[in-house]
Amino acid sequence: QVQLVESGGGLVQAGGSLRLSCAASGRTFSSYPMGWFRQAPGKERDFVAIINWRGDSTHYADSVKGRFTISRDNARNMGYLQMNSLKPEDTAVYYCAARRSPYSLEYSFSERDYNYWGQGTQVTVSS
Repeated sequence: QVQLVESGGGLVQAGGSLRLSCAASGRTFSSYPMGWFRQAPGKERDFVAIINWRGDSTHYADSVKGRFTISRDNARNMGYLQMNSLKPEDTAVYYCAARRSPYSLEYSFSERDYNYWGQGTQVTVSS
């Protein structure tokens, strides 16, 4: 079983930066692909970024490409999302998630394929 806890959200002005962290419990986290998703008010939860279990391959939504960076530290059971050049449209609750597919190098952008979720952290970007 894996439990995920996000932190690092907050209020920031447009153009600013935030770094989200995802702390994982459970020995198996390091073997699972993980991702970040977000849900804005009144909208569905959307894919933001994903990273494979080794941490050497990533994919991003077009809306965040070049501004956000996903990373992980398997030795510390941690995942990260560095967010730069933030825009008001980035305002959302951000969730980290892990997919129970040990050592898989296949990608999934669908939230339905992710088995473990954190409680979310609010990011608000003011204009």
